[in-house]
Amino acid sequence: MSIAAAFAADKPAPFKVGPAASYDHRQTNAQVTIAADPYLADDKQKVAFGKVRPTDWGISPLLVVIQNDTNGAIRLDRMKMEISGPDRKTVEATPAREARYLNPVGRPPLIPGPVGPVPGRMKKNPLDAWEIEGRAFAAQMLPAGQSAYGFFYFQTGLHGDSTLLVSGMQEAASGKELLFFEIPLR
Repeated sequence: MSIAAAFAADKPAPFKVGPAASYDHRQTNAQVTIAADPYLADDKQKVAFGKVRPTDWGISPLLVVIQNDTNGAIRLDRMKMEISGPDRKTVEATPAREARYLNPVGRPPLIPGPVGPVPGRMKKNPLDAWEIEGRAFAAQMLPAGQSAYGFFYFQTGLHGDSTLLVSGMQEAASGKELLFFEIPLR
């Protein structure tokens, strides 16, 4: 019985996302709440990504939770996420499907053979893990009263003076663009 308890203690906590209103970094405009939570600490990354540590490879993961409390659906397919630093320079989010190509593995090592050098096994790119794409923000439409969440990945370090800039969300029925969101990550 104690062996089972020891194995259970080593198992990481399951990845869970709270409501948008429960996060420190959030903003509400026109009954839409967007919350952001940087996943820079090792313990948070372990829960979300397992053995993969995106920050070790120059990627800053940012969890984004969107709550739609309006009476209509919101289109998210044209949504644009950017990080603005203290110098007001912006960096756009890197699509999750491209993250695996950001850290090139290089050539396989050559192993001496009887006829000449033979290529050895290539190492797998650490960013080519299901957690990177599987936990990415993928919602294209957000119905009334619903929420969506996922990670956006930025090729920059998130500093205390960084700000998340969100634009491009539209009301599905009218096509009217929603207000611009500017969420400080302090």
